[in-house]
Amino acid sequence: MITQQIGIAIVAPAGQALDPCAVDRGIARLEQQGCLVHNYYDHAGIHERFGGTDQGRLDQLAAAIADPEVQIIMALRGGYGTTRLLPHIDFEAIAASGKLVVGFSDVTAIHMGLMARTGALSYAGPMIAGDFGAREPVQFTLDDFWQCLEGPTHTISECATGNPCIEEAGTVWGGNLAMIVSLLGTPYFPRIDGGILYLEDIGEHPYRVERMLLQLHQAGVLERQRAVVLGDFSGYKLAPNDNGYDFDTMLAHLRATLPVPLIQGLSFGHIPRRVTIPFGAQGRLVSRDDGFTLSLSDYPTLRQAGHCG
Repeated sequence: MITQQIGIAIVAPAGQALDPCAVDRGIARLEQQGCLVHNYYDHAGIHERFGGTDQGRLDQLAAAIADPEVQIIMALRGGYGTTRLLPHIDFEAIAASGKLVVGFSDVTAIHMGLMARTGALSYAGPMIAGDFGAREPVQFTLDDFWQCLEGPTHTISECATGNPCIEEAGTVWGGNLAMIVSLLGTPYFPRIDGGILYLEDIGEHPYRVERMLLQLHQAGVLERQRAVVLGDFSGYKLAPNDNGYDFDTMLAHLRATLPVPLIQGLSFGHIPRRVTIPFGAQGRLVSRDDGFTLSLSDYPTLRQAGHCG
């Protein structure tokens, strides 16, 4: 249970708020929960499709890092734009501050860069505009986030059939598949051996998902992992020339091709009901005929900072 006021900074490393009122709703909901909100996003300062100019968005992040009242830096939303900032983000300052960066989708780039450059952990979790600021927020998504933050452990349980029966342990990492593949060969791609890689994406046709997973395989990434856990991959459209090639067909081919078990059914991605995953936590994955559990530990929590009872 949270017993002290939590300072949350709002920053826009990527896109602008599609609904400016969502920011006000998100701030109001956080304040109702006793949070102290520092909003560094200004809708009047948007630039093109972004939540500010490149320098403006970097300034938002720098201000949040320097703010002594802030424990959590939460992204406004995803979209696109974080990649532009990577060479200029002070990852060492984020790590030294002890602040927890929270977000998913395009924010995957910050999670990846922070781990690669400093080894610091972060959170693939809810964002202001789409989650806390939704007209009808999904309580599970918000509750799972707070429960994960409280720690010291967190367990994700999913009902799913058709998966291989396995028990594996390793470092839990991942996020948006397109974002991860875009960082291959850059200084922002962490080398994680013996990991449990979780992936999601939106609007990507099954052949593009296959192509990206094959790229990870051919780059030598997948052979170093214990398992790959797939989240939501909805939002695409099949065409007549697919001729029976759908997501399930693609998945069956990859299961016969890749050197790592593929587990399907994680409630993570561009969906309203979504779990929070500490990027870099230690995890134990147990998959059986009727579902799987992913038990998480050894990640930074608010309990460690003295904010939970």
